[in-house]
Amino acid sequence: MKTRQRSIRATVTGAALAMATLSGRAEGVLDPWGPIGATQRQLLYECLGVMLLVVVPVIVLTLAFGWWFRASNQRATYRPDWSYSGRIEFTIWIIPLLIVLFLAGVAWVGSHELDPFRPLGGAGKRLRVEVVAMDWKWLFIYPELGVASINELALPLDTPVNMNITSASVMNAIFIPGLAGQIYAMAGMCTQMSVIAGKTGVYRGLSSQFSGDGFSDMKFKVIAADGPGFERWIDGLRRSGQVLDKPAYERLLGQRASTAASYYASADGDLFDYALQRGTKPPSAIKARTVDPRTGVCRDMNPTNGVN
Repeated sequence: MKTRQRSIRATVTGAALAMATLSGRAEGVLDPWGPIGATQRQLLYECLGVMLLVVVPVIVLTLAFGWWFRASNQRATYRPDWSYSGRIEFTIWIIPLLIVLFLAGVAWVGSHELDPFRPLGGAGKRLRVEVVAMDWKWLFIYPELGVASINELALPLDTPVNMNITSASVMNAIFIPGLAGQIYAMAGMCTQMSVIAGKTGVYRGLSSQFSGDGFSDMKFKVIAADGPGFERWIDGLRRSGQVLDKPAYERLLGQRASTAASYYASADGDLFDYALQRGTKPPSAIKARTVDPRTGVCRDMNPTNGVN
């Protein structure tokens, strides 16, 4: 059985690994591989540039004042009774005020442009992925395709992807450097993230919220592939033969440890609804769907952005 699982894993990721070898491996928020990551990098550069307008002149003036008013400089004027200058007062107040207003404007515009609930446009058909943070692993469900995976996420290139996110237990946070920002995952609550992968390759995702012993191993692989490559990945999942129903989900909940990537040929269509309510309720109290199966919008669960 283990040999078969290794063979399936190799089949699923082989093409993507080959692409990664050719295209390189991106790491960090300064090496974006999608429009969201690129916008975040631009926002970071803009804020850094504005802050340097304060830091650099202060450092230069500090050194200049120290040099000019040194004991050996006879040209420096000693003014023990000096107390006020209107020009200096105006300068030291207006410059910080303008900087604060500019940064506030950048933050206001950026927060709306990067709203994780805002749908993204793209050439491909929109895809929905449902994400469940577990102890200490990530479950990814593709409800429209009927498959699922553990610790491995595949994204078709240049395709808008809407991700509904929740936690099966403790509060967590999903972070894919270069693709999207950090979004919190909370039990009984549905957060969302919209992403588009712009470059093929195999990248890393991780948990950025401490969740106890085993947190450091809570990583997952992100595969960005073109259309045929993504279809091959999906076909590999369908050949795995494993079924992710509610009893299988309960068994996953009981495995309080990190695991290697695993794949499921089929997944219950309402499993995310079950996970969303299971985070705060016993199985007997779980009601009907809380996620619209057509749009993927969470309802009746007091959705929150959960953005950091």
